[in-house]
Formats: sequence, structure tokens, C-alpha cells
Amino acid sequence: MSRPCPRVEHDVHRRTFLRGVLAGAATTVLGGVGTAGGSLGLASEVPAADQLRRERKRALFIWLAGGASQFEMWDPKPGRDTGGPFRSIATRVAGYHVSELMPQLADRMDKLAVVRSLNTEISAHEQAADLISTGRPKEAALEYPEIGVVLSNELAVRDSELPDYVSMFLSSEGRRRPETGFLGGYHAPLLLEESLRPRHIDLPAGLSEAEHQQREHLRELLSSRFARRRAGEELVSGYNAAYRKVRGLMRADKLFDLEQEPAADRERYGRTAYGEQCLLARRLLEAGVPMVKVARGFWDSHHDNFESHRELVPDFDHVTSVLLDDLQQRGLLDSTLVIILSEFGRTPEINKDVGRDHYAAAWSFALAGCGVRGGTVVGKTDEDGRAVVDGQADAADVAATIYQALGIDPEKHYYVGPRPVPLAKEGARPIPEVLL
Repeated sequence: MSRPCPRVEHDVHRRTFLRGVLAGAATTVLGGVGTAGGSLGLASEVPAADQLRRERKRALFIWLAGGASQFEMWDPKPGRDTGGPFRSIATRVAGYHVSELMPQLADRMDKLAVVRSLNTEISAHEQAADLISTGRPKEAALEYPEIGVVLSNELAVRDSELPDYVSMFLSSEGRRRPETGFLGGYHAPLLLEESLRPRHIDLPAGLSEAEHQQREHLRELLSSRFARRRAGEELVSGYNAAYRKVRGLMRADKLFDLEQEPAADRERYGRTAYGEQCLLARRLLEAGVPMVKVARGFWDSHHDNFESHRELVPDFDHVTSVLLDDLQQRGLLDSTLVIILSEFGRTPEINKDVGRDHYAAAWSFALAGCGVRGGTVVGKTDEDGRAVVDGQADAADVAATIYQALGIDPEKHYYVGPRPVPLAKEGARPIPEVLL
């Protein structure tokens, strides 16, 4: 357990960072949970290291908080009473149409796999988000980690100086902080909620980098000597690893600075919040962070659904298309699984406020990249989008599919005390049509 990644509820202050790590270490040791190694380190100029970073698997979770409408995105029903005002347009996949609001993704559908047949049953925000984020219903006796937390653990590489998981959510609406469950505080992500730069990672005034490095060498030497042949050696190792993480964040300060990007690239992504998050996500993935989450809020369209989606979907369409192109051009797409999910979809019925309400009986999600068969469309809903008529899948199947795409056995077990817990819920079925 040499790779703490603490829960950071407010900011990354060095002392709270260490307290969170140590608490997480105790939770993990006492719970008897088996874990893997740490995450990939800072970017190197060595060509062999560059190749290794391109080949190492990682994941990007794009979370459309509030429940994006499948009708205005992946599963339009033009001409039906449930369909709304937007046309559908052809894509690169023969016979498959998407909303006219997504022309750029329509032209990149050969990179994507779309599943139009989710039935997850639960349509209350918190419970639905818990379900789709973990792949399991709530259980009183055990708190499950979210899929992103599991992925950060499984994909991590030992002795990294970067976080194993970075989660961005700049809007307050629908904000959700990833839960580590029984894996404990070691595996909590670095949260970027107020800005895209971690706070409190600058050197104290008057202290040079060389002096800080000398202090760090002395601290690690003394703590290692102290820990030798003493009970609690793992906790001291946790402290040392935590300090290395903080040092890594301090050295990686420029990684979080979008001003380091060429102006042309910043303009390609756009200066929207979602565009800047996705650009930072690409930088983090390329540097070796194995798990990144980008969240875009305000999809909960009980009022003025069509105007809301007229604003939201084109931004999503443009930025996501640029991101997929960028990952591909940099040789990263084949090793990066891109997951596009909400907590549920929207109702076929249009309510009195010209909105769509929560709907979990027939909705859509999409994948791209690592382990995914691009140009695939799975499942079908009826002509009004009210029910799944072919290829039904549930939240457990989504989790199993994500794990399988990344080469992780969904039936692999963690242990909480003596209890074996498989990564995906018993009976979960990876969706074979979307997998290579």
C-alpha cells in the first residue's frame, strides 16, 4: 500500500492531504482489501517512456450530470409525438441516425459504440447516480467503491508522483464526489471543484526548491530509519508515499496550467468550462494519470428541455469530437477508454413546462477507445422511445463492460475481511457487441 491518494473535500493542503491518506491506510489495512500498485509518473523526455505511456491503459469518465436526453442525442425519434422539434441526421454507421445537434460526432461515429437499451429502473438523482456509478444497488452492510475508484486502483502504476484519479466538477449543480467505499481514503481522487489548478501546492515564501528537496531527503531518511523493525511500519511508508504525492503535485504545477498549451489548441477545444476540462483531461492522461473524470452539469431539463439541449449538446458535440481526435492523433485513444454516462435519460413525454422528466426505463450511453469496437450501435427502443425492445442492459452490465474493455476481469475479487467481493455484481454480463 505505497500509493495513497487522499480524499480532498475542499483543497489540497499538505497537512489535510496527509491526514486523509493515513486515515485511508487504516481503513484499508483493517478492512483487508487487496489493492494494486500506484500510478504512472510525470512525463519523461525518454522515447521509451513516451511509448510506455501511450500503451498503458487509462480511462476518461465524461459525466453528464442531471440526466442528458437520449432523444436529443443518441436515440432521436423525429416525427413522433415524443420526438421533439429536432431532425435526425445520418452518421458514419450505416442506418444509424443521431440528433441534428451532434453533427461532429455523427462524422466520428466510427470511433464510438452506442448502447441505446439501458434499463436501470431507478430515476431519483442520488440513488440512480449511486447505481450507475458503482454498477450495484445500495447495500446496508457494505459501501461499494465507484467504478472510477476501482479503475484508478486497477490501472495505477507503483510509485507515481501524480494522483491516480483526478475528478473535475466546476459547476455546483449536480456535483457528485466519487465515493471510495470499502477501498478507503487511499483511493479518493484529487478534486478540482473551484478551479482547474490544485490549491496550496506552492513552496512557502523564502524557501528555495533546493532547500525543500534537502528537507524532504532528510525527512524520508529519518522516518525510514524510525520505521525499521517497528510495528506500524506500513503507516510510516504511507506518510512517505503521501509526501511524494505532494512533491509530485508541486513539480507538476505546469501540468494544470492551460496557458502551457498552444493558443490554437485552446481555441480548438473552446473556452467553455467543458472545453477547458477536456483539454486538461487530455494533458493529465498523456502525463500518465490513469483515471480522469470530467463532469458537465445542468442536464436536468424539467423546464425548456429543447432550449437547454440546444445550448448543451453542440458544446458537448464539438468538444468531445476535438478530444477524440486529439487522443487519436497523439496515439492515446487505443489505450484510453472514454465513457460517456448520465444517471438516467429523459422521459418520452413532454411535460407542461416543455421539459422532459427523469426516465430510467430506456436510455443510452456511449464508449470509445480502448477495447471498444467503434462504429457499433447496440440495442433498440420502440418507435416512441418508451421501452427497450432489443438488447436490454442494466447498470451491472455497464460496469462489467467497462472493466472488460480495459482488460480487467469483472469477476476479479477484492476481500473485505473474509468476504470476497467481485468487481462487477454477480450475474453482470459484459455487452459483447461493443467489445473487441
